[in-house]
Amino acid sequence: MSHSKPLQHDRPDARTTAPETETGSEASREPEGETLLELDGVFKEYDAETAVEDVSLTVKQGELLTLLGPSGCGKTTTLRLIAGLERPTRGTVTIGAETVAGGSAFVTPEARDVGIVFQDFALFPHLTVKENVAFGLTDADEEERGARVEELLDLVNLPEHGEKTPDQLSGGQKQRVALARSLAPEPEVLLLDEPFSNLDVRLRVEMREEVRRILKEAGVTAVSVTHDQEEALSISDRVAVMNEGRVEQIGDPAAVFEQPESKFVASFLGRASFLEGRLSEGKVETGIGRFDAATLEGYDTTYDNAPVDVLVRPDDVRATPATGEEADGYVLRRQYVGPSFIYRVELDSGETVHCLHNHVENFETDQRVAVDLVADHPLAWYPRQEEPPR
Repeated sequence: MSHSKPLQHDRPDARTTAPETETGSEASREPEGETLLELDGVFKEYDAETAVEDVSLTVKQGELLTLLGPSGCGKTTTLRLIAGLERPTRGTVTIGAETVAGGSAFVTPEARDVGIVFQDFALFPHLTVKENVAFGLTDADEEERGARVEELLDLVNLPEHGEKTPDQLSGGQKQRVALARSLAPEPEVLLLDEPFSNLDVRLRVEMREEVRRILKEAGVTAVSVTHDQEEALSISDRVAVMNEGRVEQIGDPAAVFEQPESKFVASFLGRASFLEGRLSEGKVETGIGRFDAATLEGYDTTYDNAPVDVLVRPDDVRATPATGEEADGYVLRRQYVGPSFIYRVELDSGETVHCLHNHVENFETDQRVAVDLVADHPLAWYPRQEEPPR
């Protein structure tokens, strides 16, 4: 359960939660360790457009934080502000003990001790793997440079590929070389810009695990940017979900997915359906029936008689064949996802929900079904503002 917060009337999609419990405190607590990177009240404006709005966050030593969100949400601009490729309109960026941007201060990208891994890897085609990795080691002598290159090629599992050129490498190998090159000067912060976007699906999954291993073994502090929710949830220590230039929620992946603080976060992370309901006398009435309000995370009698939206994911609800008054709706369509089907059910109330079923449970399109709540965890819910009668 999350930190308690007041009902946010200015944010109708904000979730209301109960007073903090020990579990909630652990879920939302920042990781321990020294803060290495901090953004405080950062804005970036382009004429009439605000690309980044009041972003404040910290990244701890050795942590991997991912900025996650749809195209145009401000995540890449935020990464560029950290790198020094953009200058904030307002706010400060601090790396270590140094303010690198803010007020009259502005440290250039090359002086920030920040490494960047670009989505196209940006390897030098005329240089060997060893030469690419050694490119940024300008202050080391030949012996130190050679030792550092060998160390990094071992770290990224490419010790036998040092004399090859980039055109002789696979996509995954190129990514490892780009990572080794960025790690070579031992930057304080490593930035990864959509690092897996140019890889095929199978290799993308494999490289997520590999890149996380490399970063953790190297002990590097990293900030990654992606629009891929599965990628963010699988590799990150914490995730910051961004929308329209702002950070909507930040926390460890499980907490952000299971306890989304807004309908946007709930919808962006996984397949989400929302049941319109109304709280009354410890119950909530919905389009799939009436159930105990204790099922709602942080339910409090303060909100009795309030209209709410209840978040249900495909594994929270189950359909069964039904007729007459027992039926709640009908199967609109189904999607085959390997071992399972996801059925989209249109309820008689006008809402739709998605139900996850084993592939041996087969429903026909237009078949009437009852939908039951089978969730074994508290459900997130959000106050709903009703339109005034005309």
